[in-house]
Amino acid sequence: MTGNSFTLQEIVEIQMTVSTDTLKKEHTDLINSIAAVSKHLPAVVIIHDLRDWSVVWMSERGLQQLGVTLEEITKITSDDYYARHFNQEDAKDYVPKIMELLQTNNDDNICTYFQQVRFKNNPDWQWHMSGTKILAKNEDAKPLLTITIALPIDAMHHMSAKASRLLDEKNFLVKHYKDYAKLGKRESDVLKLLVLGKNSTQIGEELFISATTVDTHRRNIKRKLKVGSLYELLKYAHAFDLIP
Repeated sequence: MTGNSFTLQEIVEIQMTVSTDTLKKEHTDLINSIAAVSKHLPAVVIIHDLRDWSVVWMSERGLQQLGVTLEEITKITSDDYYARHFNQEDAKDYVPKIMELLQTNNDDNICTYFQQVRFKNNPDWQWHMSGTKILAKNEDAKPLLTITIALPIDAMHHMSAKASRLLDEKNFLVKHYKDYAKLGKRESDVLKLLVLGKNSTQIGEELFISATTVDTHRRNIKRKLKVGSLYELLKYAHAFDLIP
């Protein structure tokens, strides 16, 4: 079922305006129906009120992991909630996805993302894969509640490591995009072959240019990207999909 589409500004206004009205019975009944089955789900379930982004309900599994009660988690602000329990670096990746979900305002759409959560009495971040969708709307057909399902992936160490690497590459790409955009097509080609371990002569033969020209490209690449080591060049190559 597809609802009306709203502008990003309208969605922001929803979030910044906190209504003093309590949720309607139809909304509390919906939350209660989810609560009734949540203990059977192998995941944490969280419901947010978009009027102030506060948590209005969380499954018992999640409360136990965070070491809080439902009353405590629903009384703190959204800023405190995320600052206490979530890695803020991850937000650069998933917040735009959630905002797009709300802006599109389609009941069937789901956005998925990785999050790192800190449990009670454990200083280490725990990787989760989360999925969020619109759960309920207000009288104006604007998003009111969202539901999020969070699955732990820490036990799957290869997935946890991959999630961390993907997030690092995404952040690197955003931070260094302007520098990478300075490279020309030929310089990108040279960079790719360089990180694959080929020397100037080999690169020149493959690109049909002289080794001297390759050396010039190599100097320009290092100058434009402000790097001096092969490791730094590898980070660019991975982040911008020059190599697998």
